[in-house]
Amino acid sequence: MVKTHIVQHTHWDREWYFTKEDAIVLSDQVFTEVLHELERNPEANFCLDGQTSIVDEYLEIHPEKLATIQQLVAEKRLFVGPWYAQTDALYVDAESILRNLTIGITDTINKYGEPMKVGYLPDTFGFNAQLPTLLNHSGIDNFIFWRGMDFNKISPSPYFQWKGLGDKSVYAINFPFGYSTGMMTLEAQKNIGTFVKETLDPSINFLSKKIDKKPILIPSGVDQKNMVLNIQNVIAKINQTSQYQNIISDYPTFVKEIRQENNLPQYQGELREPVYARVHRSIGSVRSQFKLNNFHLEQTILRRVEPLMVIAKSIGLEISSTLLSRLWKKVLENQAHDSLGGCVSDNVAEDILHRTKEAEEIAEGIENLITKRIADTLELDDNQVLVFNTDIVAFKGQKKVHIVSRSKNIRFTNGERATIIQEKYYPERKNVQRETSTGNEYITEPSYFELDVLVDVEIPSLGYTVIEFEEVEDRLSEKVYQDEQSISNHKYTLSFVDGEVVLITASGKKMTDFLRIVDCGNEGDTYDFSPLANEKEAVLNFQNASSEVDEFGQTLIISGIADLPLNLDERMKNNGKKQQVDYQLALRLTDNNIIEGKVIIDNQVLSHRMRLQIQVDDPTGKSIAQIQNGFVENEPTSVSENWNEYYVEKPVDLQVFDKSVTVKQPDSHITFFSDGMKEYERNKDKLYITLFSATGQLGKADISWRPGRASGDTTKEGHIIMPTPLAQEKGEREFTFALEIDDGLPDYKAIAQTASKRLTPSISYQKQGLNLFIHRLDNKIWPQENQLVLDKEYSAFQLDTDLSVSAIYPSYTKTNAFVLRLANPTENGVGLPSGFMQEHKMINAIEEEVERENIVYPFDYISYLVEL
Repeated sequence: MVKTHIVQHTHWDREWYFTKEDAIVLSDQVFTEVLHELERNPEANFCLDGQTSIVDEYLEIHPEKLATIQQLVAEKRLFVGPWYAQTDALYVDAESILRNLTIGITDTINKYGEPMKVGYLPDTFGFNAQLPTLLNHSGIDNFIFWRGMDFNKISPSPYFQWKGLGDKSVYAINFPFGYSTGMMTLEAQKNIGTFVKETLDPSINFLSKKIDKKPILIPSGVDQKNMVLNIQNVIAKINQTSQYQNIISDYPTFVKEIRQENNLPQYQGELREPVYARVHRSIGSVRSQFKLNNFHLEQTILRRVEPLMVIAKSIGLEISSTLLSRLWKKVLENQAHDSLGGCVSDNVAEDILHRTKEAEEIAEGIENLITKRIADTLELDDNQVLVFNTDIVAFKGQKKVHIVSRSKNIRFTNGERATIIQEKYYPERKNVQRETSTGNEYITEPSYFELDVLVDVEIPSLGYTVIEFEEVEDRLSEKVYQDEQSISNHKYTLSFVDGEVVLITASGKKMTDFLRIVDCGNEGDTYDFSPLANEKEAVLNFQNASSEVDEFGQTLIISGIADLPLNLDERMKNNGKKQQVDYQLALRLTDNNIIEGKVIIDNQVLSHRMRLQIQVDDPTGKSIAQIQNGFVENEPTSVSENWNEYYVEKPVDLQVFDKSVTVKQPDSHITFFSDGMKEYERNKDKLYITLFSATGQLGKADISWRPGRASGDTTKEGHIIMPTPLAQEKGEREFTFALEIDDGLPDYKAIAQTASKRLTPSISYQKQGLNLFIHRLDNKIWPQENQLVLDKEYSAFQLDTDLSVSAIYPSYTKTNAFVLRLANPTENGVGLPSGFMQEHKMINAIEEEVERENIVYPFDYISYLVEL
């Protein structure tokens, strides 16, 4: 007889239409009852949704329960971890997923005991194709999920080997009817026969037909659900009626069973099919500000804060690793699937934005502390600027430095070229108090300029240098504005001709109507975009163009104005009320091979979607999306007219990408590099990048791409329709990106290198007294007496490698060490430098030592523990 493993759990959205604080209030009752029942009943066990953050928050209100939790975890009857917070798996950086597991597992070990080593994501809206690789690098060989499964396309069995883009795989376990398949309400417990006949056995029967006598997993729980008391008695009653043998089980036990199965089907690719559950394929465009904020925070931590902390550690300047964990936790809380997806109430949206603000403050504070401490130790003058390189190879090129100067008549003594790219003037102030050793005096503070200056500089690897400026007779170079409507460099000519952007490459390739902004109505909600019936996407016209030239490049600035329907009701009328929307496209050429772009939109209308349309001169509809340390080739798929007979939402051809998307052309290829936009569509010879999709409602029923009930709870009995005016994203919106056209076939390594290089940050610090609020903490970071002796040029570490640097950060487990994670984003194995490999310990993401390899396999990672 088939054995059915019934697992008691609660699914715990940290926030949704309720806030995190609401969830903590609920945990006071639910978690306390769980602990009481587990203490009383040795036959029971329970899973706390696979995330440690909710346990941490419960202990804030019940610190006396720590010993109980530790005991139950040790007895393997309470399951905690491995995630810190249940992550979105499509719209976050690979490092965010790895760090979520690292912090979740490390925190669990340090606080509670052995974590549940199960890749458990029961409600996430689809999964990227590299998740098996990321789980493997965190010491996890299995994955349990609900959404995204299709037995016809992915695997004929709910249990299969899911392979990443390389050779790493996990045991994948799907519950097609969700984490509430075997949920036992009080009513179900009173009417066990009906529950078994109408709910439990039909689910088991469906699964048994697909697994050929393998064990069956039945999760029993639901959102914020309390525990079934005396579960052994309930299971005994179920077994009196059921056709199957049902047992009390847990997820790790079931995983052990599946590990014993031979000849499991294999699958490689993403899990994002909306057959048994909605995956919200268009959620990438909802509350796009959340996605942009998240992207910029990830890059701030990975490219600025963490490498700076390694530099600081290497010179003996200690910054707490727990401060870094606090920063990551703010980010990870915002990456929960509902939170980052944006399908939350405005009340929760305000909390998400506030956590973003807090994370930015922590990041800026750490950077401020490190840079000022080094400047103080070096005893820099106010005409000296500390400039950092956070990459592991030496830097030569342009960095933006932020300075304060009494005049713009300055010259950088060790930079061949420099130009002012932004400025702010401060007039003189009288009767300004100055504190002296003999008391206060009052002075006139002189006028000064706050300047962003782009300057040529050379900086050693993972280190810093000091550059200087001096006052001279001539003014520093500035931007020059002109009426020219064409710019060019060694590779491209960009022109504004008859209302169109025209691109001509050095090889003679010409692309007319190269870039446009397009608009259409959105009848969807905060889960999904959905178009209005019979509406065509409108192409917005550009009216004017000008240009600006500076020492390092030229920028073509193209602007337009359109009168758009004010809202959905007005859009459906023949001559509905209109509202003016201003938009601007800036395209910049320098001496490199890419076109940097910026779109600014002053959004003043409601319930619509705006996208960037790119002419790619390829009619096939094919594309190559860069995802989490990998590349996937996407082909257009046709959707049948009767799609709703098979799917629970329309399987629209909207694709997810991480940092770039590439389109092959007959003799070349074009790549779009994104700074936080995550959704694209290929249609004929166009590439569409979603900028934002505005909406005013948490959930809607019967929309064209998602018929039937509303997603979420808004159409359930006793629930309300919840407005979300903040999701209309009104106001000025800014999106930055880049484009590159190259001859020949795409080179994954080159694309990944370009994507990384253009995100290289500019970090500088000037020790000056004219404005102590340029950096918020300057006024309170007092100089210290210390024994540090530093040179004015310094390198902490250098490594020449063909691999990408995924992250470099202070070790979570060893005080005087850092972790260097290298990634291979290509389909070919890459050898490791033998000397470096032997010198340092090879580890996984949770800093467990692993067997040494002399190669990084395709689309895989390798991590080192480097002792200082």
